[in-house]
Amino acid sequence: MRLLEFLNSPSDGSPSGAAVPHTSHFLHLARRFFASLSPTPLDQNETGWVRATLTPPEIALFDAMPLHDRRHALDVARRVDQSLLGTAERGDRRWMVAALLHDVGKAESGLGVPGRVMATLLAWVWGRETVAAWAGRPGVRGRSGLYIDHPDRGAELILVAGGPPEAAAWARLHQQTGTATVPGMPDIVRAALAAADDD
Repeated sequence: MRLLEFLNSPSDGSPSGAAVPHTSHFLHLARRFFASLSPTPLDQNETGWVRATLTPPEIALFDAMPLHDRRHALDVARRVDQSLLGTAERGDRRWMVAALLHDVGKAESGLGVPGRVMATLLAWVWGRETVAAWAGRPGVRGRSGLYIDHPDRGAELILVAGGPPEAAAWARLHQQTGTATVPGMPDIVRAALAAADDD
């Protein structure tokens, strides 16, 4: 079977019923992998904008992320801002928080790029639920579980920091393909966030 056929095949042929990723998700992960190898540091203007946008507890979450996640988050926020140009939703802080903190749960795992790749592969083989259940275990297995469970963990962190519930909802749902609605979030914003994260 060719690679693209495999990636687009239904999950019934994979071990433990694990979902096989769609080609677009695979390409998104490949782009993120290569971008994470040499991320561009945030300049003074970018750092200032983040600090003006987020509250102090949200800034602490943002600062806890590794550089490649902070760079990605800022790039997502810029694309969302551009997408919402000319709409009533542009300038709403909730959507910038959603963009800047959507991957904040990843930092908790402490995994570097190779560890994240391994955790993602484990989830493809064993299933996301199985690997996420490892979160309480020690060592790399537990860290892999934390990484795979990052959407739920990120949502909790945003709420504990007093962040917007809509940003927490986006963090929880942003990896679900075909997410039709996000509580409290207009469809135009959800579409802008999804497109910006997948660029």
